[in-house]
Amino acid sequence: MNHDADGAELLTIGAFARASRLSPKALRLYDELRLLPPAHVDPVNGYRRYAPAQLERARLVAWLRRLGMPLTRIREVCELTPDTAAEAVAAYWAQVEADTAARRDLAAFLVDQLQRKDTAPMTASATPLTMRYAARTDRGLVRPANQDAAHAGPRLLAVADGYGPEGGRAAAAAVSALQHLEDAPAGTDPLSALEEAARRAHRAAPTADEATGSTLTALLRAGSQLALLHLGDSRAYVLRDSGLFRITHDHSLVQSLIDEGRLTPEEAPSHPQRAQLLRSLDGGSPFTPDLQLLDARPGERYLLCTDGLTGVVPPEALQDVLTAAETPEQAVADLIALAHAAGAPDNVACVVADLHPADAEVPAA
Repeated sequence: MNHDADGAELLTIGAFARASRLSPKALRLYDELRLLPPAHVDPVNGYRRYAPAQLERARLVAWLRRLGMPLTRIREVCELTPDTAAEAVAAYWAQVEADTAARRDLAAFLVDQLQRKDTAPMTASATPLTMRYAARTDRGLVRPANQDAAHAGPRLLAVADGYGPEGGRAAAAAVSALQHLEDAPAGTDPLSALEEAARRAHRAAPTADEATGSTLTALLRAGSQLALLHLGDSRAYVLRDSGLFRITHDHSLVQSLIDEGRLTPEEAPSHPQRAQLLRSLDGGSPFTPDLQLLDARPGERYLLCTDGLTGVVPPEALQDVLTAAETPEQAVADLIALAHAAGAPDNVACVVADLHPADAEVPAA
């Protein structure tokens, strides 16, 4: 067969590759994936031949690959009408730009972290730190009860967001399980101590007929370092001279969809399953927290909060408040006021802490 149904002469794979600007290797792969099957395959020698009418689809595939679009998504776009395909490409590129911005912020944070490991490490490690802190929870304007919990102390910061019929008790228990770490002996490994305390809370999580559990995000100070433990979609941020950085990654269904490019950050707040968690303290799933050790410096301000705040207040507004507030007490009050101004549809918990040299005079409230 050397002609298609319209009488046009079929192209060899080499000629089609040159015309479409796709390599023969790529064309073979796209055939295997049924993304761009040839018009005819010789049953004897297996030679592939393509119809000239397939060039438009092939060129679209080539362009989309140059954008970096995954093959599964390219297949979906190729089956759409031109107008709908245009919308899909625009949505994909908006997602790429959002992901790039998020990676840029993460890269800046990592650069900052790595640089401080090489700049006066002996001085930094020899500088004792102390914290000034404030914690507050709020029922919000819609929920009938408050299922959030928070703690702020000389060494430990923690927030938890309970869910289910026993969610309030689960959040309170999660935070309570860590509070003995305020008195941990000198030399205790902060990451191991945090992990073991949270593991006990996970095992002891209350059970009910409906799913019950809690998120948990905590920082434990040890010398000039902060140990971070994180489960769920509560968050931790650090404000430094170079800006506000989020140092946790949500363990939620919508975040996984964003990571896979199937949902944009703008679509996440209205997603019907936005509250579904992939990791939490619930006693019935594996205990898989994120653990990290951060180098801390005087002058930094840390925020831990539940999604009742971040779900309605954008990062830019968080940074404005954290930059302007003179004290942690003022910061938590202003943050909760922002949540109220945005309707406060959920409970809110937030902790703010400032790091100071231990021998410095701490500003008065």
